[in-house]
Amino acid sequence: MDVAVVKVGVTIALSAILCMHIGAQESVPQEDGFMTLEQLQEAFFWDFNTPIEVKTVAAGLHVLFGVGGNVGVSIGESGVLIVDDQFPEMVPKINDAIAELGGGEVDFAINTHWHFDHADGNKALGPAGTWIVAHEHSTEMMTSGHVVNLLMMKYRQDAYPEDARPVISFNDRMTFHFNGGDIELVHAGPAHTAGDAAVFFRQQNAVHTGDVFNNQSYPFIDADSGGSIDGMIKFCEVVHAMSNEDTIMIPGHGEITDIARFDAYIEMLKTVRSRVQALKVEGKSLEEVTAANLTADFDESFGGGFPSSGFIDRVYTSLSN
Repeated sequence: MDVAVVKVGVTIALSAILCMHIGAQESVPQEDGFMTLEQLQEAFFWDFNTPIEVKTVAAGLHVLFGVGGNVGVSIGESGVLIVDDQFPEMVPKINDAIAELGGGEVDFAINTHWHFDHADGNKALGPAGTWIVAHEHSTEMMTSGHVVNLLMMKYRQDAYPEDARPVISFNDRMTFHFNGGDIELVHAGPAHTAGDAAVFFRQQNAVHTGDVFNNQSYPFIDADSGGSIDGMIKFCEVVHAMSNEDTIMIPGHGEITDIARFDAYIEMLKTVRSRVQALKVEGKSLEEVTAANLTADFDESFGGGFPSSGFIDRVYTSLSN
């Protein structure tokens, strides 16, 4: 079958949302200061009529692009296992795409973390009988309401219904023996959030990183919920150590890529961290650090056409000194 990669403008990541200023200023928050999902959808051009695009990574492993985080799909004799599930409105299209690939109903859905653009599809899959899996912190976060602070706006993510929450959780590592190979779930400490999971498909030599690796724009570090720049770097280094030069990198957002791109991403994180910390130690304010244009040499490669101010804010905020 023909494959295509979704265009950048369709699935705008939370990191891009954090940096964007076009459109969002025209949306009026609720009286309590929080945006509704409908307002976010309008402000950032999320269109739930967007068709699912499919790219086959290797035999039995595919990636679906739609609205929200990239969806990894393992199909084989054991059944269907997916990584992340976007929004309930997209789940019927995800199911149709899986059927076209020869799969049946989704047996397992792994949430790389608890943010709504990666896990809201639980609300459709859980009641249909899918077993949902996540790190124990993400599992806990889904049991009650929490605020996702996007800086220029805030979104209140409500508690998920009981049948949409993970029924299996893990701490550091977990392995599925599924579809003829090992699928390893790895948590390397707080990073993008406090409960991230990277998912290694050992048979295909591929890894889905969730939003710890964003290949669409500068990453969003949810510093208000336990994320940090140091954690991002550590997590990426653990993933790198478990990979090799031929490992296929499936980011939380953006195009599938290789280890060389991942190397460059890690180097960008380390360099920006060092630059921000140096100015922070000097006593520079957030405003002064943001104005210093510390990412100028990375903007073309990693900015995705968006300003880096939100990324710098979260790096500055998450550094202890």
